[in-house]
Amino acid sequence: MKLLKELATLPGPSGSEQIVRDFIHKEIKKYVDEVKVDKFGNLVARKIGKGAKVILTAHMDEIGLMVNYVNPDGKMDFTRIGGIDPITLVGQQVEIVPNKGKIIHGVVTSANLHESRDSEEAPKASDLYIDAGVDKKALEKAGVSTGCYIVPKSEFLSLGNDKVFSCKALDDRIGCYVLIEIAKRLKEISSDLYYVFTVQEEVGLYGAQTSVYDINPDWGVAVDVTVATDSEEPRKMILGNGPNITIMDSEMIANKCLNAHIKMLAKKHKIPLQEEVVESGTTDATKIMMSRGGVPSTVIGVPVRNMHSTISIANMDDIKNIIKLLEALMKDPPKICLV
Repeated sequence: MKLLKELATLPGPSGSEQIVRDFIHKEIKKYVDEVKVDKFGNLVARKIGKGAKVILTAHMDEIGLMVNYVNPDGKMDFTRIGGIDPITLVGQQVEIVPNKGKIIHGVVTSANLHESRDSEEAPKASDLYIDAGVDKKALEKAGVSTGCYIVPKSEFLSLGNDKVFSCKALDDRIGCYVLIEIAKRLKEISSDLYYVFTVQEEVGLYGAQTSVYDINPDWGVAVDVTVATDSEEPRKMILGNGPNITIMDSEMIANKCLNAHIKMLAKKHKIPLQEEVVESGTTDATKIMMSRGGVPSTVIGVPVRNMHSTISIANMDDIKNIIKLLEALMKDPPKICLV
């Protein structure tokens, strides 16, 4: 869990993934034959084989914020990067990454919270601002201006037991962790395997779009997280009940052949697997599927509570099981995946 903790606590909002990328590069290079950073900023690690060309993706970026205006008194208006519910931001401590110099700390607040007034309704994003305790001149001197990234702070904490934990950026540092662990385990494989750690997934799946076009794989899997829907009946995607495989999401119907093979492997190896059909959200698999003439693809992930927040919750058993499933898939890949 130490590696996952290090990954999750690194700052890496969409468009500013370099710290996460450098960390993964250092971790994975000893387990693959080639590592490069492509023109768009994706990290591509290759284990050379003579079989089908396969791509496994996980996105490095996390949701975050960006300064869009600094008022004379130092209050910073901000724009959200990715889908963040404003209510999860109220009272958050944040790190403002300046153009130069040291990180500046601040808090997300509102006029009502500032003045200790009761709020009659949930705040909108436009009601919130960041207070760093100094005025605009001091912030400018420290290198803070429009366009600076802001990352909410979060600790990696075990909750009621050692299996269940909480942190920011579990979407999708869990996927990044899984790919590194798979690379450690696969000493010899038949496939020509590309581990791709993508950028800017949260704002448009852009890293996957450019990387898959460049690699031109035979088939691929996006390794991501999904929303745990286990707070009320009917409980569908349940924390601790195993990884999930996507049948359909808002942008993609997964490849039936590939899904059938994965479900067969899960049954064979006694790995619990949850099947998911959702009408909202999508993943890098959408861009894999639509590349060039089309690429058979699917999504394997784990359920996460409070997903787009700094207090996401996941279960380590689900992560161990997704690693087992992907390892089995790469050791026993499908013969052909067309429909």
